[in-house]
Amino acid sequence: MQKDKLPEVGTTIFTVMTSLAQQHNAINLSQGFPDFPCDKALKKAVQKRIEKDYNQYAPMAGVEILRKRIQKICQEHYGVHYDWEKEITITVGATEGLFCAIAAVVHPNDEVILFEPAYDSYAPVVKLFGGKIVPIALYPPDFQIPWETLKEKISSKTKLIILNTPHNPIAKVWTQEEIEQLWQLIKGRNIFVISDEVYEYIAFVPFFSVRQHSQLRERSFIVGSFGKSLHVTGWKVGYVLAPEPLTTLLRKIHQFTPFCVSTPLQYGIADYLTTHPDFYQKTLQLYERKRKLFLNLLKETRFEPLNCQGTYFMLLRYGHISTMDDVAFSQYLTKEVGVAVIPISVFYSGNYSDNIIRICFAKQDEVLIAAAKRLATL
Repeated sequence: MQKDKLPEVGTTIFTVMTSLAQQHNAINLSQGFPDFPCDKALKKAVQKRIEKDYNQYAPMAGVEILRKRIQKICQEHYGVHYDWEKEITITVGATEGLFCAIAAVVHPNDEVILFEPAYDSYAPVVKLFGGKIVPIALYPPDFQIPWETLKEKISSKTKLIILNTPHNPIAKVWTQEEIEQLWQLIKGRNIFVISDEVYEYIAFVPFFSVRQHSQLRERSFIVGSFGKSLHVTGWKVGYVLAPEPLTTLLRKIHQFTPFCVSTPLQYGIADYLTTHPDFYQKTLQLYERKRKLFLNLLKETRFEPLNCQGTYFMLLRYGHISTMDDVAFSQYLTKEVGVAVIPISVFYSGNYSDNIIRICFAKQDEVLIAAAKRLATL
């Protein structure tokens, strides 16, 4: 019988909770996707490209105009230059970008540091390529980086550090000072960084990208997602920024996974970004309004929201309501109250529970209002 490469991996918590929500007709605040339509102009831009027969294979690295548009955004927003030809790659969502970046640098027995709670796609890919996970836990309410612990965990075997800012699920945004402190710990060592920045345009506090750190940028992969910024998660169009030597390694993997990304989607997104250069402002304004709306609605409940610095997720304490662990409480909320959420303990590798759940507020206002009414019954 064939040996299982990921014996400890089952169905993701997102699939489990969404399925449970469907079974019990619950309002789904668990899985992180918008339930409202994207801009009509974006759909028209893609339709126009389809009608003009931009329907064959795209270049492996991505269509030129989209990569040039990303190059311009990096320059205008961050004051950083990436060569569109040699340092920008379009991927099948951020997930494929993360997969290829990890695959490019991780070899058997390399150690990879993850900050937990960690998004659940990181660790399995590291393990697929023989790497060893070195978890560093961040704890509520502030999820501060334990710098001494990090210093102790860095070893001669450390090959990669993965960070996520703004962070899913804890909604933390790394500060410029924290990114500089990370650099001070790894400079002089052969350690790479993956910065998962898919929520870069949904930061409610000042956002400092790893790409803005001149030294750290030279050994980092920056992963982005149009699915998050343009409300089209199902299109699966992401990108990776990296210096040429790292991009070369990444593309060796990318060319043998999907090879390329949907052609009309790439062209349509590029056209839209050209005619709507303020897209990022509208994205931030939309989610800032929804965050404030849901925070106001929560005042009528017994849930305690934790600080939400970015993303369209929010953590809620429920200790005043129940002593159940977060997995059991999430199931109870879905089945009995009619609101599906995500338990935060599933994002830790060890046994951890602090009566905290995660909700997604990337939903229509009426959905958030209806969910809050149900939560207020507890």
